[in-house]
Amino acid sequence: MAASATFKTLGAGALAAGLLYALLARPDMPAPRTPEAPPAASNPFAFVRSMEGTRPDGDIRQSAEGALVVDAELGHLFDYFLAGLGEKDLGAIRAEIERELDRRLKPLAAGQAKQLLGRYLDYKRALVGAEQSLKSAPGDMAGMARARLVAKQKLRAQYFSASESAGLFGFSDAYDLDALARLEISLDPALNSQQRAEKLAAQDRSISPALREERDAPAHILKTEEAVLQMRARGASGDEIYRLRAAAFSTEGASRLAELDRDEAAWKGRIQAYLGERAAIPAASASALQQLRDKHFNADEQRRLPAYE
Repeated sequence: MAASATFKTLGAGALAAGLLYALLARPDMPAPRTPEAPPAASNPFAFVRSMEGTRPDGDIRQSAEGALVVDAELGHLFDYFLAGLGEKDLGAIRAEIERELDRRLKPLAAGQAKQLLGRYLDYKRALVGAEQSLKSAPGDMAGMARARLVAKQKLRAQYFSASESAGLFGFSDAYDLDALARLEISLDPALNSQQRAEKLAAQDRSISPALREERDAPAHILKTEEAVLQMRARGASGDEIYRLRAAAFSTEGASRLAELDRDEAAWKGRIQAYLGERAAIPAASASALQQLRDKHFNADEQRRLPAYE
């Protein structure tokens, strides 16, 4: 099962599937191969609280001669760290990306990757302006989507060679073009329901197996988790659920979902304990209430409490 999380402009899936997909995968690129875990003493994102306990995406590679291999995995790595913007400034995040490149690559490949990173960041900045300059056409959703994709492709030529663009963005472009073709078929007023179904079936036949697997991944995840809910209702053990998920995804994906289950159970337990103790505190005692909150939750977690209170 391909498990490739973060952000698609085209297409949409069920919320539950999307959340699980984000945990297991990245919908904008093919499934990254599992990178070697960093040394136990290294916490690669300790300076960004929201990513503590995770490890960088992207199985970046180098050739036998020590040169950088430019492919989608490199983009995964860059985007993983760039997701920390807002918690740390760009300079700090760029420095951390460069340290990660030095950890994983030999000097020649690391130097090439750092040079490419600079152009990647310049491209991302320019992309913001290019997208802002696009004029919206009310009612022409497909036209706007195509214009956005074309603008991105034209802009890349200013920052990357053809081979670099193909390596970094080839699969995501194929994904977007497939989604765009389906959107145009769905919105074509000249087609009746049978013609529309035939064209969508033809589109299915035209895409690569890898793209089909990637496109169908969220539905597969949702179906598997529905089976998990049914198993739990029947009293299935954690081991049985792990084996089902491992067969559907991978052992790593099953482990990550099991960890999510444990975190969710622990969170619910803390909420129950907090609410039980809170009931005994007089309504007027704001200081006692805050002490109770501080006892059970950190500052970030306390922002979530109103939904439970």
